[in-house]
Parts: sequence; structure tokens; C-alpha cells
Amino acid sequence: MDFSKRVVWETAELDWQPSPAGGVLRKPLAREDAERGHATSIVRYQPGASFDRHEHPLGEEILVLDGIFSDESGDYGPGSYLRNPPGSGHAPFSESGCTLFVKLHQMQLEDQATVRIDTTTAPWQPGIGGLEVMSLHAFGTEHVALVKWPAGEQFQAHRHYGGEEILVLSGEFIDENGRYPAGTWIRSPHGSVHQPWVEQETLIWVKTGHLV
Repeated sequence: MDFSKRVVWETAELDWQPSPAGGVLRKPLAREDAERGHATSIVRYQPGASFDRHEHPLGEEILVLDGIFSDESGDYGPGSYLRNPPGSGHAPFSESGCTLFVKLHQMQLEDQATVRIDTTTAPWQPGIGGLEVMSLHAFGTEHVALVKWPAGEQFQAHRHYGGEEILVLSGEFIDENGRYPAGTWIRSPHGSVHQPWVEQETLIWVKTGHLV
């Protein structure tokens, strides 16, 4: 929870931990308190698992990594990006099981957008150099996107105003600090600098401007 420090987790190496709901496991990456407040986690629903209805005082953000995640609003397969705004609530479940990247209690109260994007069909836009970008959400200084890196792409050194958070979805992300295979979560503080590149095609989820 110290946002002034750089944090790297290779989530594949972390152990699953139980949650209050039977059949729902998680790998905590950042957590303010045991069952409330700011939390970033990898969450696994075993087939048939469910949570009782609950509210999100400061919102919930989800990227479905595999399987099918469901709630009253619908069924969401791999690549689905969801935002449930502050004050919303739901009773989630998964009939067949799923794995999610979940962020809780991290939105501004004024950010009341409900977002449902199927990233497997949404269009890509050209980015800097050979990058392709799929914008997912923006509010204030916060920007969330998927970024597709072609093999051999190099990016210029840049500074992160408001910090940067990355989840490597496929391939391998690299910078002067290390190499990050699929499943790696990286949080870099406000004002940090790096110069990333890739050797193979790589897909990342990235959020910037939210750690101020």
C-alpha cells in the first residue's frame, strides 16, 4: 500500500488464499484491510461458486482472464473489461469457473460510468511506433488501456505522472529493471522513469495517472 515504491509480483508464483465465499480463491497483490478498502487481486471462481450480493462504495474494476464470469447484468467471457461505479452492487457467480483481475475501492466518487467492453472484438487504434492501443476508460488523470506490442518494439524513456500499473497478459514485457512474463503485475510510482521493450509479441493491460 506504499504507492511511493515500485512493486512487482509474478502472480503465477503466488499461492491461492481463501476468501469469505466458498469456492472463491484469491492472490492479493495490494490490500488495505482484510475484507474492505483498496484491494488489487487475482481472483478465481471455481465452477458453481458465487458471492452474496454486496455493494462497492468506491467501485469495482474487472478484467476476465479466463472462463465466464456472471452477475445480474450478464455473462462475460475472456477479455471482458467491466467497471461497476461507486455505490453499485451485484451478486456475482460463475457456473463454469473463471479467473479475474480485480480492483476494488479505487475509483473517484464522481466517476459514475458503467463500462462493459469485449476486448476480443473492440477495435484497436494506432499508437506510438508500432504499438496498437485499445482505450478502455478515462476519468480525470486516470487512463486505462490494452496495449499490443509487436515483436522487437522499443519505446522511448518516459516518466509516469501519477504512476503506472501493468498486468502482462501474454508474451514478455522488458525494461532496464527486469523481464516480466505473462501474469506479472507491476506498479510504478508517480515520477518513475523507464524505457521498455519486447522481444516477442506482447499484450499488456496498463493504467496511468491514478497514483497521485
